[in-house]
Amino acid sequence: MTGLKKTPLFPLYAGYPGVRCIDFGGWLLPVQFSGIQKEHEAVRQRAGLFDVSHMGEFLVTGRQAQAFVQRITTNDAARLSDGQAQYSLMCYGDGGVVDDLLVYRLKKDRYLLVVNASNIDKDWAWLQDQLIDGVTLENQSDTTALLALQGPLAADILARSSEARAVQLPPFHFLHEASIGGTTALISRTGYTGEDGFELYLPAEAAVTVWNALLEAGEPLGLVPAGLGARDTLRFEARLPLYGQELSPFISPLEAGLSPFVKLAKGEFIGREALLEQQAKGIPRKLIGIEMLERGIPRSHYPIYADGQLIGEVTTGTQSPTLKRALGLALVQTAFSKHGTECTVDIRGNRLRAVVVQTPFYRKNASTP
Repeated sequence: MTGLKKTPLFPLYAGYPGVRCIDFGGWLLPVQFSGIQKEHEAVRQRAGLFDVSHMGEFLVTGRQAQAFVQRITTNDAARLSDGQAQYSLMCYGDGGVVDDLLVYRLKKDRYLLVVNASNIDKDWAWLQDQLIDGVTLENQSDTTALLALQGPLAADILARSSEARAVQLPPFHFLHEASIGGTTALISRTGYTGEDGFELYLPAEAAVTVWNALLEAGEPLGLVPAGLGARDTLRFEARLPLYGQELSPFISPLEAGLSPFVKLAKGEFIGREALLEQQAKGIPRKLIGIEMLERGIPRSHYPIYADGQLIGEVTTGTQSPTLKRALGLALVQTAFSKHGTECTVDIRGNRLRAVVVQTPFYRKNASTP
């Protein structure tokens, strides 16, 4: 697979006998290190360590930084204090999604935007088009590594590797300059697995050292390296969206069930008028969960039918590693989104029965942060 981008940790991959790498959005990344099921279970029960250095990081600075972030994102960045982060989205004027992202407030005039790897170039160009006076953008993606330590034992493992105050962070808070593995990192209590965990942003040249330090500290607690396969099944069970499946230029955040992250009352932002109109008219489609009642796995783009008509399609589906059930997320006409509604999924020409069920499919132990 020549011509694909590689993370700073790529030289380590060959040291894992079970590793399997794939082309993911132009990156050569591990889909697994030892097996998707094993890695998934480790994150749910103990902890897993992910290399997600392919993600994009944009620094926004200047006297108009907050105003700019407010204009380009759907959430309310004015609610953030220094050291806080929020999940948000960027929309086109018609309400379709440019990307979903994390917004970190470093200072009032300094924000970090973390975007999806496959959208880095597109997002960068779009942000440049929206630029206003008093704002400077810096693309730090190539110089930043990102590790995700996730699972119920993540805090215990991090405590063995970094300064103690990092593990005391509330969810969606971060330390801007925390010490770990002989380097300085931004450590945030965020993640994409439905479990407690931390994400560590650090200089690319320090990635190997910190990766090895975390694995050494976590070995007694059952920490394992985890790949894209487990990352996808974990986020799916927790109903966390993936851009290109649950979100796209043709799916609005309201249709995707992300209205808590769309603050229509905050004032003007790109896409607001279209979203207000969609809300007023009635949201036409809704992201739902389905469970198969007959033997079959609902996969992305499989058509869904009810009352003899096409009502939507599967966005993501799999055999849930935690729940051992064939489940799917699907975008369907709102009239067919009620829990208990029966439908059929066209799986290779066979229409198999399914039912609308509640999401998320999995929730972490309520006692964890």
